[in-house]
Amino acid sequence: MLSISDAVDAQAAAARHKVDLLATPGLLLVRTMLGGAYIGIGVLIMATAGGPLVVAGSPFAPLVQGLVFGVALTVVLVAGAELATSAMMILTQGALRGTVGWSRAGLTLLACMAGNLVGAMLFAFLVHVSGVLAPGTAGGTVLAGMVEHKAHETSLQLLVRGILCNLLVCLAVWSAARLRSEGARIAVVFGCVMVFITSGFEHVVANMTTFSLGLYGGLPGADLAEMARNIALVGLGNLIGGAILVGAAYAYGSGGRPGTGPVGQPDGADAAALTGDREPLAIP
Repeated sequence: MLSISDAVDAQAAAARHKVDLLATPGLLLVRTMLGGAYIGIGVLIMATAGGPLVVAGSPFAPLVQGLVFGVALTVVLVAGAELATSAMMILTQGALRGTVGWSRAGLTLLACMAGNLVGAMLFAFLVHVSGVLAPGTAGGTVLAGMVEHKAHETSLQLLVRGILCNLLVCLAVWSAARLRSEGARIAVVFGCVMVFITSGFEHVVANMTTFSLGLYGGLPGADLAEMARNIALVGLGNLIGGAILVGAAYAYGSGGRPGTGPVGQPDGADAAALTGDREPLAIP
């Protein structure tokens, strides 16, 4: 297992590669769209796998939904894509380590959010056209309930649930970066994701897919104003949870000095290898 300091340095090197993607906007758009679509897979399987249980009134429905959603973040990590929620942690650590500037980090994060939104909306459109979550299906019933529930959450609830969600998501990515075994990485990802889904916390990219499906289907509670409110508040909460509670906490707690890099790891490719990713630009 990597030390905390080495892991922060590896994440800081990954942050530099994320910022470098701004020079190739086409590549950045594709990678961020993939990230939005992959998280959409989690929304889809959560509705289809949990649907029959929800309709039957099973108390185990939230647990099953939490367990299956882990496939989404696992695909992001293994296949390689850019995800705004984990970028909140990584870019913060890069800025605190001095490998990237705050303004460039902020611009990169905004680009990730925009690309994730485009990918989520396109994936949701394909799912909508497929009819697998149509009204009358178990999955469609779950989807309608999710949209209506999110639309009735207060602004404070959305903010705090966003904080708690990305605390867990970034802990999953952070822990996976420290581990050497692929099996252990997948296990920790599924565990952390299970907690945030089962608890009902809010993930901004997942909600992009949920509300897009609601808009396409004309579901109660799904309109552009409510979608914008949700993305803004949950996104802010995710930023606090990922950037401050995980990213900044471990950057300050690692004992490293700003501007330092991993000992014996002079370039980005080697630093990315520390996180278990063979391609530095694919670190989520």
